[in-house]
Amino acid sequence: MNINSNYQNVKDSYLFSTIARKVNEYTAAHPEAPVIRLGIGDVTLPLCPAVIDAMHKAVDEMSTKEGFHGYGPEQGYGFLKESIQKYYASYGVALDADEIFVSDGAKSDVGNILDLFSADNVVLVPDPVYPVYVDTNIMAGRKIIYMNANEENGFLPLPDASVSCDLIYLCSPNNPTGAAYDRAALKQWVDYAKAQDAVILYDAAYEAFITEDVPRSIFEIEGAKDCAIEFCSFSKTAGFTGTRCGYTIVPLALKDGLLNKMWLRRQTTKFNGVPYIVQRGAAAVFTEEGMAQIQENLSYYKENAKILASALDELGIWYTGGKNSPYIWLKCPNGMESWEFFDYLLENANVVGTPGAGFGENGKNFFRLTAFGDRAKTIEAVERIKKLLSK
Repeated sequence: MNINSNYQNVKDSYLFSTIARKVNEYTAAHPEAPVIRLGIGDVTLPLCPAVIDAMHKAVDEMSTKEGFHGYGPEQGYGFLKESIQKYYASYGVALDADEIFVSDGAKSDVGNILDLFSADNVVLVPDPVYPVYVDTNIMAGRKIIYMNANEENGFLPLPDASVSCDLIYLCSPNNPTGAAYDRAALKQWVDYAKAQDAVILYDAAYEAFITEDVPRSIFEIEGAKDCAIEFCSFSKTAGFTGTRCGYTIVPLALKDGLLNKMWLRRQTTKFNGVPYIVQRGAAAVFTEEGMAQIQENLSYYKENAKILASALDELGIWYTGGKNSPYIWLKCPNGMESWEFFDYLLENANVVGTPGAGFGENGKNFFRLTAFGDRAKTIEAVERIKKLLSK
């Protein structure tokens, strides 16, 4: 028996595990400290009433012989796929039902999609980057090239024709930086991918937070169906972080349908589908009632983002994000590195954020705050930060 030795190249401690350990150590030593957590990007508002009602009805169905559902289609029930189709159509993107694959979340699919690609493919990822993109490829032994996302380019790097690659990771609006690509920039990436004969793996998990005229889907860009796979999720859109549901779009035009067929084969072999009750709840998100209700929740988080951004404006601290994203990506004050600022903020303001170094070398002087917290606690955290950094 031989192990996959590539796992030895993955860092022992996952970013958020390290944060949790450091916070637990601090609170154990200071049990009276009123710590406010603006670190991990988990939602705090409950599922909306339309979703709960749909799930309750589905539970009742499951209690009858006529309404009981056992194994469902691995790629998702038709009623949910149709709802996703209509949602994409609302901003001008036409999808075939066979291009939609329902899953238990974007994070799973972003890792699992790599089953379709050879280990000798070269991967291009931004730095800083969501750790899953990097770690899953390290586990598979792929070569990784980093594109330089930085303050100068607003953490929105553009393609370099001199760089060759096979797989390209893009996330817009971005986690961790909150920056979002406009149409012209995404067209450059589509043209580059086609010239490279590469595939873009496009993470659109935060598209529901977009307020400006930037694309919600890469498929709004001409030619994208020839070179891109898109991942999306109900986690942040509708609070499904604990309910688990997402979807992946694999166009039939991509590689003459080969990757669509391969993904279907992979899912029918390794995945048994998302529970019927959860899919009924997810479909309710796209009803008129559901969309109105989730917009209330999204507006709550967007207002939190404005509160955080306004405080940084007042302090004169550079940042990205906030407008089209629940994340604020700020430059650490006084030349601090991110883990140094993490400790400084925790110890002196009892506020927890996410050190940018955990997302890559280019994040070492930056810090992420999330707008997913409680409003009163967000306001309190802002006051503490302003008091601390105004000294």
